[in-house]
Amino acid sequence: MLFLINRFLLLCTIFFSIFIRILLAQTNPFVDSVDVNFPDECTVVTVGKKASIDGSVMNSHTCDGHRYRTWLDIQPAKDFEPGSQKEILKRINYDGDAMPSLRHVPIGKIPEAEHTYGYINTEIRCMNEHQLAIGESTFGGRGTLKSDNGMIMLEQLTQIILERCKTAREAIRLTSELLKKYGWIDTGECLTFADTKEMWHMEIVGPGKGNLGAVWAAQRVPDGHVSVNANASRIRQIDLGKSDFFMASENVTKLAQDSGWWNPADGPFEFCYAYDPNGRKSFSSRRREWRVFDLVAPSLNLHPNTENYPFSVKPDTLITLQKMVRIFQDYYEGTDFNPVKNITWVNKDGKTEISPFANPFMPYDMNPLFNINGGWGWRGERTIARWYTIYATITQSRDWLPNPIGGIVWLAWDNVAASVYSPLYCGIIDVPASFKEPGRTKGYNRNSAWWAFNRLSTLAAQRWGDMRHDLEAVWQPMQSELFANQVNFERTALELYRDDSYKLKEYLTEYSMKWADKIVKRGWKLGDELWTKYDEKF
Repeated sequence: MLFLINRFLLLCTIFFSIFIRILLAQTNPFVDSVDVNFPDECTVVTVGKKASIDGSVMNSHTCDGHRYRTWLDIQPAKDFEPGSQKEILKRINYDGDAMPSLRHVPIGKIPEAEHTYGYINTEIRCMNEHQLAIGESTFGGRGTLKSDNGMIMLEQLTQIILERCKTAREAIRLTSELLKKYGWIDTGECLTFADTKEMWHMEIVGPGKGNLGAVWAAQRVPDGHVSVNANASRIRQIDLGKSDFFMASENVTKLAQDSGWWNPADGPFEFCYAYDPNGRKSFSSRRREWRVFDLVAPSLNLHPNTENYPFSVKPDTLITLQKMVRIFQDYYEGTDFNPVKNITWVNKDGKTEISPFANPFMPYDMNPLFNINGGWGWRGERTIARWYTIYATITQSRDWLPNPIGGIVWLAWDNVAASVYSPLYCGIIDVPASFKEPGRTKGYNRNSAWWAFNRLSTLAAQRWGDMRHDLEAVWQPMQSELFANQVNFERTALELYRDDSYKLKEYLTEYSMKWADKIVKRGWKLGDELWTKYDEKF
């Protein structure tokens, strides 16, 4: 009888689990999980020049997404005939390739600049030849703000900015002009602009359905501070009397007041509460904000559940490249918010510990199998490191070096926790063939740099507790060598700059390509080594 009762309870448990899985599958967008009400794409950390160890202004970006392109190239400076037109493209989802991707279709034209600057052509264009660098994080905002009256969307906006601007302030002014004239048809976005002097955040939302234009506010990160954006609007009160630190569109308060989202009698206007009220409720965003600030300024003892953190904080110690990498590799390990903290086993010494099979990068539809929940509900915790990162950048803009040498993009493919950053100087003229090879459109292939790391990170996640150490044994010495080489390499580059600008570009390109090739080849080899070492162990 006891056997039958236990069998009955087991069957009930199985049927209940199946029922829950079916229910979740009907209600949760696992496959194409971009939900405009809960944007989960991209984290940005920004550093003022007096907050970095060497005086760099540092920008960053994780291109987190399920459709973005997995290749990049170098676009040179160009000249155009007077009266030339630039074709404007609209982003649409496309499912006709090997994997979900995007297409960009023509929707209009605007006057072309007679001269455009060269830039590193990532999905979100990241740096131009004048060391102007861009980061980005989608926050969505109120759904009623999105307009279909206009032409400008995120990706091409970043392209036009880098083609035409030299400084962060120029980027903000040009964005304002473009959106006022041609209209913003995307969701709420935070763009971060770094030049050799300043670091700015610009938050943009649409003007409302059927309207032409945009609403925006911009706030400068103090030189000695670090800031963050993690898919939520963060700009609160705007003091336009302090023009060195704030800028905004002419309609910034009017639309909110006309729409009933702000009443002057209730207190000062706050951009984030007017245009992205859900952002301040989202633990997906707030948890990352807390984590970044807690990693750079633990002395502040910020609470992980606070609704609002300071726009920026002074770090306890000056920020290094190593610190930036550490931030972007983070998944809340050692905190109560580690998503796999309860997936434990008893090791051979009798100690209960997190199982080596515990995967902090499991896709959403695995969470119910392990009863994982968190600040983001059924999605668990939205960590900084992510399995669906396409690429990640950390940029340095440095005013004591000439532009070709001073501007550098450190780029890592796929999940940063399983990857390594390699240098792309803004003076380079080419990248390896593997960087230019489409990955998503063609499907799995060994010619793509992204696939080398997507394969590696996916494999390592299956037995993360052990395989992470194999990754660290390879990538940490290589990353340290790259950072240590920087000063001597740039000293030689500076000598070439004084003698021959073309030889300088060749020198920068050769160095960047050598390391990029080396890293990609090692990524493929490391994946093969893990398959061999852990055969039958996952």
